[in-house]
Order: sequence, then structure tokens, then C-alpha cells
Amino acid sequence: MSAQAATARTSTAQVLVTGKTHNTPGRNGGTKSADGLLDLKLSQPHPAAENLFGAAWSACYLGALELAAGQRKIKFPADAAVDAEIDLNRDGNSFFLAARLNVSLPGLDRDVANELIHTAHGICPYSKAVNGNISVETTLA
Repeated sequence: MSAQAATARTSTAQVLVTGKTHNTPGRNGGTKSADGLLDLKLSQPHPAAENLFGAAWSACYLGALELAAGQRKIKFPADAAVDAEIDLNRDGNSFFLAARLNVSLPGLDRDVANELIHTAHGICPYSKAVNGNISVETTLA
């Protein structure tokens, strides 16, 4: 466990939400969330894990972008978007991920948008979790 994770568990950090899922393998495999909002069939092989990770990360990152804009009193574009591409790679017997986040912040000055993109990685828990662990390329459309 990292020092940051240990600190978070022993500090006065407030748990905001806990996602709970149950997964089963094989041709009839799937995943279900405890709250019933997620119920997917995931037969193997299928890029579902990469798709789900990309969806969760890009949603979180989009929220972090909006928060970063709000902190700087910048009007956040209503048509902002983040497209995530998550690669599952294999090198011999080793598997690893790589990611690309493609960000659209229409109407914002390019320098301001790039500042928000950088700041959002320091806010988003998914970005912090993968920092230094996988290759991440973030581009502004």
C-alpha cells in the first residue's frame, strides 16, 4: 500500500461513494452492481473491462475538468467531452494497459484548456491511481 493510500485510510477522509460489483467468468459471465444500475453480460473474450474502465475514468475526469474550471471561475462549456481509449497490451507473459484521453473543450482558449487538462489529472482519482503505472496520453481536440 502506498503512503498516500495508507494516509487516506487512517485520516479523517470521508467516503463519498462505494461501488460494489459482482463478476462471474465464462461464456455466460457478467457483472452486476449491488445497486442494480449495472447488469451486463460479459462473455469472454470481450473488451468490457477496458470499456468500463474508460467510461468510469472519462466520466470522473470530465467532472475534474469542470471542478478545475469552477475553481478558476471559468465558464465550463456545456458541450465539453472526453473520449477514452484503453489498450490492453501483452508483452510475453506480461499484460499492461495504456490510455489515451481525447478532450474537447469548445470555446475555451487553448492555453486555458491545456491548464485545465493538466489540473484535472491532479483532481481525478482515476488519473491519480494510474499516474506512473500506465502510459497516458491526453490530447486537446
